[in-house]
Amino acid sequence: MPYPSVLADLAWVSLIVACGCAGFIIIDIARGRRQSTGIMEVTWPVTGLYMGPLGLFFYLWFGRAPARGGRVSRRSRWQGVFVSASHCGGGCTLGDIIAEGTLYLTGWRLAGNMLASSYLGDFGCAYLLGIWFQYLPIRAARGLAPRSALVAAIKADTLSLMAFEAGLFAWMALVDGVWFPGLKANDPVFWFMMQIGMSVGFITTYPANWWLVRQGIKDGM
Repeated sequence: MPYPSVLADLAWVSLIVACGCAGFIIIDIARGRRQSTGIMEVTWPVTGLYMGPLGLFFYLWFGRAPARGGRVSRRSRWQGVFVSASHCGGGCTLGDIIAEGTLYLTGWRLAGNMLASSYLGDFGCAYLLGIWFQYLPIRAARGLAPRSALVAAIKADTLSLMAFEAGLFAWMALVDGVWFPGLKANDPVFWFMMQIGMSVGFITTYPANWWLVRQGIKDGM
């Protein structure tokens, strides 16, 4: 075991609590607090999945919809950018989970390098899902044709996603290269480290989202 046993205990607690936060958000939405943008009904639970109680706190503060339908109260700029960044983070996180699970099950390695294969797989899956997460609300809100909506989604998400993955990848490099080499996806500590890495990714993508919203390239939410 390349880490102290107390870290495994902490990892289990973090993962269980985060699943509870995500589950609460899912149930809350299903009971009638429906989001005005459908993709946010996926984004908020995923935010709870990697941010844990902090993600739940922000959901309850300014992400939760009124009990009987209607739109969420108007948000401040930083809150709107936060939601836009979480929207990016949701697609990236799901893509990373799919990629890491697939890499573990298949055992595929790029030139025998586990970290390089993770980078490639994570970025590829995150980019595809990130574009999809952008495409759906852009097409619905702007009434664009499919091709135009796809181009707009690529413009809106590429920089945002790259900033998110840069933060995550830097964290992964420290975990695999310095602290805990050889962690695999069947280890709770691996996913605990991914939770932290995704939170770091959110921090690095927030300024990018602020700029994209300010330039009108991406919609504040």
